[in-house]
Amino acid sequence: MLGSVERVVLHVDLDQFIVAVELLRHPELRGRPVLVGGSGDPTQRGVVAGASYEARRFGVRSGTPLRTAAARCPEAVFLPADRETYLAASEDVMAALREVGGIVEVAGWDEAFMLVDTDDAERTARFVQQHVRERTALACSVGIGDNKLRAKLASGLAKPAGVFRLDVSNWVEVMADRPTDALWGVGAKTAKKLATRGIATVGELAATPMADLAGEFGPNIGPWLVALAHGYDSTPVTDEPYQARSHGREVTFQRDLHDVAAVRAEIARLSRTVADDLAADDGPGPPRGGHGAGLAVRHPHARRLPAGADPRRGGHRGRCPHRARPLSAGPPGAAGGGARGDRPLRGSEVSPGPPCQPGCTSARNLSCPRTPSS
Repeated sequence: MLGSVERVVLHVDLDQFIVAVELLRHPELRGRPVLVGGSGDPTQRGVVAGASYEARRFGVRSGTPLRTAAARCPEAVFLPADRETYLAASEDVMAALREVGGIVEVAGWDEAFMLVDTDDAERTARFVQQHVRERTALACSVGIGDNKLRAKLASGLAKPAGVFRLDVSNWVEVMADRPTDALWGVGAKTAKKLATRGIATVGELAATPMADLAGEFGPNIGPWLVALAHGYDSTPVTDEPYQARSHGREVTFQRDLHDVAAVRAEIARLSRTVADDLAADDGPGPPRGGHGAGLAVRHPHARRLPAGADPRRGGHRGRCPHRARPLSAGPPGAAGGGARGDRPLRGSEVSPGPPCQPGCTSARNLSCPRTPSS
């Protein structure tokens, strides 16, 4: 007798994806702490793009500076990042998931949601794992849920290479005593603000009246946080092609740039690269319009603002004389890589110099932090 069929959401999350792809090329490194990032030279500037589970035990994660990673894990093997290879591997995984059936929503190059009808959700999840491994030689963890939120959290609880189910029947048992930042969408800053109100766990957040949080977090975010704590999520799984909401490129220079012409040239080069990315992402049909562009520059006068400070004010009194001016390098529109309405975007005139006045975090002729970035 066949069991009853149910509709579930699966979240497929590839385990240590970047490192796993590298281990296919370097099987001799299995079991060793492996870190991928930059040029693979930990003496140079750069950050970790992927860390093996063995390396994570030393407190190294994605985003850790390479030099810091080398100090924390001196026995680690460093490998250069190979973006195109990882993208190709990701495409192979997504193709394998589509062969399984159901609706597949690509959520990133190492994760996807699946909406499937099944009479045995765990068996289906195990089949997905087996199929991905046979097609790509990569391991994945699979979370089973009755919505995307619960499936996403379940895959984290399944790692590595496991299967876990999280739904309305065991939500309180599994999640109530966990910290609020265990929820998908609650970061460290939000968790800290909640803690100041005496809300430290998911259960405590779920018991908080929505109106109590609306005043501090807003009429939308406040109630949404409480809904998250109950495991609510009405977001559908869709197989519509993913379109990024924003595009960006960044580069870490091995030596600081001080020459104005060199800075302008690099900004123009990165802007053209972003423009090419936008054109490639548009595909056929009319191009999409841009809503803004931002430029992040790290300079020696940067400082961390105290908690609760308004970054638009930057500790100023009065108007900062060093407001943005049009960037003259490159062809028209090159600096912005987009448009705001029908007007080409503008970059900032950059030249070295001291802060404009005490308390200002911007070097001379950089955009004043009182002006919010786009």
